Amino acid sequence: MRFQNILLFSLLALGLSGCEKNSSQPALVLDGKTMGTVWRVSVAGVDPQRKAVLQQLIQQQLDRDDGELSTWKSDSVLSRFNQYQGNTPQPVSADMADIVTEALRIGHKTSGAMDITVGPLVNLWGFGPTKQPAHTPSEAEIAAAQALTGLQHLRVIQGVDGQWLQKDLPGLYVDLSTMGEGYATDHLARLMEQQGITNYLVSVGGAVLSRGVNANQQPWRVAIQKPTDRENAVEARVDLQGHGISTSGSYRNYYELDGKRISHVIDPPTGRPIEHKLVSATVIATTALEADGWDTGLMVLGSERAKALALKEHLAVYLISKQGDGFTHWMSPQFKTFLIDQTSQ
Repeated sequence: MRFQNILLFSLLALGLSGCEKNSSQPALVLDGKTMGTVWRVSVAGVDPQRKAVLQQLIQQQLDRDDGELSTWKSDSVLSRFNQYQGNTPQPVSADMADIVTEALRIGHKTSGAMDITVGPLVNLWGFGPTKQPAHTPSEAEIAAAQALTGLQHLRVIQGVDGQWLQKDLPGLYVDLSTMGEGYATDHLARLMEQQGITNYLVSVGGAVLSRGVNANQQPWRVAIQKPTDRENAVEARVDLQGHGISTSGSYRNYYELDGKRISHVIDPPTGRPIEHKLVSATVIATTALEADGWDTGLMVLGSERAKALALKEHLAVYLISKQGDGFTHWMSPQFKTFLIDQTSQ
């Protein structure tokens, strides 16, 4: 998988700042690249001699995830499903079935704003494996791509002897990149637990999850960045309390086409990139996968509809919207329970 998102968080786990030099055993920090983005793992109370082994195990896990979900690799499980033109159920792993099930659930909750079948539109607008278009797609091209989308054409079949994906539209193209970072982050957390590590902060791209405490016996803390090109501009800081967090933003992954700024966030009902004033949606949830699914759907909906849905579903949500030359923010009551402080009003 090749994501084009970049990390939207500053990982301010207290064990990663200058104050950690007073700790008897600093946090062990590992990082690397995967899925067109970066991953980072910080663990406390772990023998530094385990670093090489952990690095290898982490990369192997992420390579397996990429081998399942990538739309850039023609031999991935997902690519083979997309290439298949029939309607016979295709076998998939339990993890693949889980991510699609969660995607369908959130997709329906958001009235199709989060749509993993939006691949033809993503490709049409130049954010998939195909290159950017020379000109703005025509109404006919958009309509043709939309005809190949729709959550109603995809189903997960769970059985005692396995699980399958089935489509009733031969040209259906599933793109799981909107949830892949959360999926992989949860897998890193599971790997840490399997390795007997209970104090960790893991991230893939814009999805983060923590458990336990850092090297100073303090909660892991994450800073949400302001929607600017300055990487260290902090909007707010949160204590994840063992949860996952993910941000979807429209302000960094874009290009110019026919004199207009084209966002990578596609609105499935219109078939076009979003143009509203919401520029960032952050969600905290039990898993990074769930957070990663909701943030995309809310980002597509725009400020007012996102606020209404967050309140209806009791989600922990932080929204940043463009207003004139500056920005405004809104947070749900559930998000306030995680908030440490914020730097803008």
